Amino acid sequence: MAAKAIVEAFYNLDLVKAENAIDMFDKNCQLHWNSSRGYTALDHDGINNKLKEIRKSFVTFTYKLSHLLEDNNTITARYTAYAATIERPDEIEPIAHFISIWEVKDGLLYKGFEISQLFDENPSSLSSYS
Repeated sequence: MAAKAIVEAFYNLDLVKAENAIDMFDKNCQLHWNSSRGYTALDHDGINNKLKEIRKSFVTFTYKLSHLLEDNNTITARYTAYAATIERPDEIEPIAHFISIWEVKDGLLYKGFEISQLFDENPSSLSSYS
């Protein structure tokens, strides 16, 4: 599978229902994430723990891609995360905007650089990916 298709497949998952999502990551993967809370570095175990936390806290957790760009085995994705909490399962709400750059190696997500900010209602931030 091409690198772009691998990244797109990951962002098309509902992370609550996709218990095997961790299988899309290389065992030696790294994610470098800058968020409003600061910098976080995650390895395979750290990513797996985040995925487990998502499954405990939400009834659905999905992404809507607005951009997906490819440069060889490096893919840049711009997207918004949407979720419904256990407390309000019928209300799917936008959570945050992200831009991620992923290096794909041997068909798996290998090295990621991510930046996020809490959701805002700027209409241009929700442009759809085609």
